[in-house]
Parts: sequence; C-alpha cells; structure tokens
Amino acid sequence: VNLEKHKNVLFNKKSDFTMEYCILEELEHKLTKNRKTERKIQQKLTRIHSAVKGLQRQLKDVKPTPEFVDKLREMMEEAEAAISSFKEEQRQIYDELLREENAATNEISALERKIEMWAVGTSAARIFKQCVFPVHKEVQNQFPEEVIELERFLQQTGGRQGGWDQCDHQIFLKIWRKHKGKSSYITETLEYLPDRTKEDIQSHEKWHKEFLILESQKKEAIKKWKMKKREKSKILVQKENPEEVSTDIQREREETQKQKTEEERKKRLAELEAWKKDKALATAAKQEAQLKEEEEKEKKKQREHQRQLQMKLLLEDYSREKKEQEELLRFEKEKREEAEREEKKRTAAEEIVKFQERDLHKLELKVLEKQAKEDEKIEKEKRLSKLKKKVHINVTRDPCRLFRPTKVWEERTKEIGPVGTGPVLYIPHRAVPSWRQGL
Repeated sequence: VNLEKHKNVLFNKKSDFTMEYCILEELEHKLTKNRKTERKIQQKLTRIHSAVKGLQRQLKDVKPTPEFVDKLREMMEEAEAAISSFKEEQRQIYDELLREENAATNEISALERKIEMWAVGTSAARIFKQCVFPVHKEVQNQFPEEVIELERFLQQTGGRQGGWDQCDHQIFLKIWRKHKGKSSYITETLEYLPDRTKEDIQSHEKWHKEFLILESQKKEAIKKWKMKKREKSKILVQKENPEEVSTDIQREREETQKQKTEEERKKRLAELEAWKKDKALATAAKQEAQLKEEEEKEKKKQREHQRQLQMKLLLEDYSREKKEQEELLRFEKEKREEAEREEKKRTAAEEIVKFQERDLHKLELKVLEKQAKEDEKIEKEKRLSKLKKKVHINVTRDPCRLFRPTKVWEERTKEIGPVGTGPVLYIPHRAVPSWRQGL
C-alpha cells in the first residue's frame, strides 16, 4: 500500500513525469495481463494434475465392478479432453506468435530495402521536378493534348512511381500482375509492405490504372501526330517537286508495302509472343496443378499417417483396456478363489468340530455299551454261580468211552440184504464220444 501511494505521488498526471508515467502504466497493464494469463494456465495445469492423480489413486484400489470401470473411463476421458484443449490453446498462441514474428521480419526486411534505396539513389521527385517543368513549357504548343495531360498528371502525382519508392512500386506491380488486379493482392502486398496501409494500396492502384489509361492515350496520340506530320511533309514535297510525284508515289507504295510486311511480321511476332506467353502460363498452371496435386498427396499421406497414428492409439487404448480388464478379472478370480478357500477352511473347521463331537458321542456310546456288557457279563456270572450252587453234578471219569463206536457208526455198519431178485437187464452208463468210439 505504501509503495502504491508513493508511486501515485511520484507519477501524478499533473507532474513533469506524465509521459514516463503513461509508459510505465501501459507496461504495468501488460505485465498484469501476462500474469493473469500465466495464472490461468497454472490453474488449468493444476486441474489436469489433480485429475491424473485422482485417476492414479483410483487405479490403486481397483474394484471389479462395471460401475467402477465406467467411472475410470469417464475420468480418463475428462483428463484426455482437458489435455487436448490445453494443447489446442497453446498451439493457437504459438501460431499467433509465429504470425507476429513473420510480420516483424517482413517489416524489418522492408525497412532494410528502403534504407538501401535511400543510400544508393537520390529522390526521384526532385529529379522529376528539375526535368519536367522546362520540357512542359517548351513542348506545350507542339505535342498533342494527351501528352501534355500525362506530363501534368505525373507532375501532380509525384512521378512515374506515384510518389512511392521505386522498390515499393516494383513490389506492388509484381504482386498486382501476379493476381491480375484481383482484390486478393492487397493481403499479400500488406505482408511485403507492412509500412503501407490498405487505403494507401487502394489509392496507389487507382493512380496506376489512371496512369495506364493516360499512357495508352499518349501512345495513340503520338502515333496519330506522327502520321499527320508525315502526310504534311509529303504534301509539301509534292508542291515543291511535281515531277518527282510519281517516283515518290512509287516509293510511298513500296514503303507502305514494307510497312504492311513489317506490321504483319510484328503481328506474327506478337502472336508468337502471345503463344509463348500462353504456353508459359499453361506450363505454370500445369506446374501449379502438379504442385497442388503433390501437396494434396502429401496432405493425404499426412492424413493417412494421422489416421494410422489414431488407429494405433486406439489399438493401444483397446489393448490397455483389455489388459486392465483381464487384470480386473484375474484379481476378481483370485479374490473369489481366496474367498472359496476361506469358506472351505471355515466349513472344514466346522465339519471337523462336528466329526469330533460325533466321534466323542460314539466313543461315549461304545464306552457305555462296553460298560453295559461288562455289567451284563458280571450279572450272568453271578447268576450262573448261583445255579451251580443249586445243581451240583458229579460225573465220574471213563477213559474207555473215547474208544467205543458212536451210535451213528453202529447204524452205518449194520448189514443190509438184497431188496429184489433176478438178472440185471440194463446197466446205465455214460455215452462214449464220437472221437473215442472204436478205440
């Protein structure tokens, strides 16, 4: 605040430093504008950086869901759009700077040419004023009115360059003839003559057209004037020497014939020059068409290259997305398998507990059953001991009992007599195989 007050006091508009204050104020406005532009660019870069960082953070915690993939795609598209718009703005700024640089280069070149012309030659207007005025006064009563009109026009408008430098006038004529007088020549002329304005060029074109009209009128007038003068001289010669009239007539006829021949030759030469000019124009047009075709081919090649680059980028994006999708699927599969393994472990632990409980229960049942059997056995033994106490059998030992035949053996060894009497008529026997018969 103190510096601002000091500056306002020092560079007051009523003080002696008004011009310096205006220059410094303009410079301050320009620097302030540049700082604002840089701040805007920095803000855009910060936003792009934040978007990229957010995308990186999202990629660290990947969720295998379609909503998450759509969100990632939207974030990537937003970041790419921001980067593309920033690049386009910077490209426009660079193009504007290049145009300004080209304009400055053309201005410097024009100024250098003008300085060289100043160093080499003298002022054309001063020479014109020194040479034209006396001639104009001497020939005013001798030459036609068109000649006097042209000289007066040149005297009033600054000579045969219309008050321009010879270099600027030659550049104007070259571009004007190149565009054949069309209005498109003004833009190119402004590029080569940056110190001239559009109004100056238009007024110079108007002057040049008027100069061409007056010069053509002057040529026609001089031609007519020469013919009249020749006719007058012939009449005077005829009056002075009547005997030589026939000879003069013959000579005039020969001169007329020669003049006609010369005019025909000039006409053929003009036609030949026009044909050459047309051929040169056709060659130039053909070369220009070839250049345009080559440029079109180059542009087509560049477009094809750009399309291939775009396809390559699209393929890279597709492969990257496919790879990311495969990674997501693999990660999802691993998580699913891990969850299944955890579920199997949990289920196995539960089943092990169940099996242990079942085995423990079975073991308990077996123990109880064994205990019951033992109790039953003890009870049976007790009962048998009680019965044994009640019934006491005393059996004597007989060693010969083991060698006596049993009742069954005695029944088998009994003799069985024949049941019937008479001869046996048929004894059944097995059949003999065919391969053993006759042996």
